[in-house]
Amino acid sequence: MKIIILGAGQVGSSVLASLASEANDIVMIDKDPTLLKNLQDRFDIGTVQGNAAHPTVLQRAGAAEADMLIAVTSDDETNMLACQLADILFKIPRKIARVRAIEYTVFPGIFAPETIPIDVVISPEQIITQFIESLLEYPGASQVLDFAEGRVRLVSVCAVKGGPLVEHEIRELHQHMPNVHARIAAIFRKGQPVVPNGRTVIEDGDEVFFLASREEIKDVMAELRKSEKPYKRLIFAGGGHVGKRVALALEDRYQVKVIEKDRKRAEKIAGDLANTVVLAGDASDKELLLNENIENTDIFCAITNDDEANILSAMLAKRLGARRTISLINKPAYADIVDSSQVDLVISPHQATIGALLRYVRRGDIVQVYSLRHGTAEAIEAVAHGRPGKSKVVGLPIDQIKMPQGVVMGALVRGDEVIQVHHDTMIEEGDHVIMFLLDKKLIPTVEQLFQVENGDR
Repeated sequence: MKIIILGAGQVGSSVLASLASEANDIVMIDKDPTLLKNLQDRFDIGTVQGNAAHPTVLQRAGAAEADMLIAVTSDDETNMLACQLADILFKIPRKIARVRAIEYTVFPGIFAPETIPIDVVISPEQIITQFIESLLEYPGASQVLDFAEGRVRLVSVCAVKGGPLVEHEIRELHQHMPNVHARIAAIFRKGQPVVPNGRTVIEDGDEVFFLASREEIKDVMAELRKSEKPYKRLIFAGGGHVGKRVALALEDRYQVKVIEKDRKRAEKIAGDLANTVVLAGDASDKELLLNENIENTDIFCAITNDDEANILSAMLAKRLGARRTISLINKPAYADIVDSSQVDLVISPHQATIGALLRYVRRGDIVQVYSLRHGTAEAIEAVAHGRPGKSKVVGLPIDQIKMPQGVVMGALVRGDEVIQVHHDTMIEEGDHVIMFLLDKKLIPTVEQLFQVENGDR
């Protein structure tokens, strides 16, 4: 697949890193020659220096032969104009654009073939808002991700001594909860993956990923750690695109405060928010946090554009007694070194964006993709197609599918029914298969399994 990526910043370079190893022909466009040179030294790609929205620059990048355009520059207008030119001048079949400003995304009719022809609009701010909303629904969870239109969710939680299943074998989950359809898909122990089976013992501190229906999640979590009381009081450090959007989404259900350093920005968003207290100040100011009763705050979430400020303010809030702290971090190197005893959870906007993009790039009928653990693992939802005897998966029981080691079959969704996977579970045409890939390198093999020739459908 020939792909043109516009923008060599954090998101663009992360998308490139995910796609360059998957037999794609990629050209990167950016104004900064240094960024392009660094990427060209690391990856086998073409580069074009220039304005991503100029027709001649797109032409030099080979837009006439491109299969896909991914516009992820820092400027919404550049991304939108580039997609329009890609459609009018070069007829690029698929156009994906990052659009950050809520002023655009609240009018979805803008993006249509007869207006601005963008096939997929991705808003990192919206993705992060949904991520935070899901976390608030299940206190103690580190990730909550939807599959099969929400019928199944993948939840990540840290096992804590005192949970009934901790220091016990996984098979005891179904003894405690005989009617549950949940499945433990993966365990990471001291950063290393463990492929679980019924005899695997869950240890204190394990990061456990499990798949369950919405109704089962809290019960399964209660097996892995003591149940926590619901969140009520939230403080968000940063009133930018993300902070404003999150506050708008949550202010009617929680007690929300936003701390914004820029007084003019604070005054502006205060006028847009009906039930949120907006404070003009520095979130790393100890006296300010104490005055706002940080010790009684359930969630302190630092979501400014400054990684260092986010980390420091979250660490301070934790030290002053906040129940749980979350920090938004753009730089992967920072995300890897933040101590979980000082900041409970790290959110990566570019990883969230990559997951949203990958579902449109994967081969086969891939419905959903989530990039996990800083891009080293993935969870995917694939649709099985083909006739028995022609397809590599349809008409076969799970234990006869040539699935590579390191792929955990999590669940099947057949219509509205969620089916627990066993070794003899038969896959049928149209089944949605949810899998956890412990290593990103397994992706091409899994994609091939779910690909079928048109004549074999």
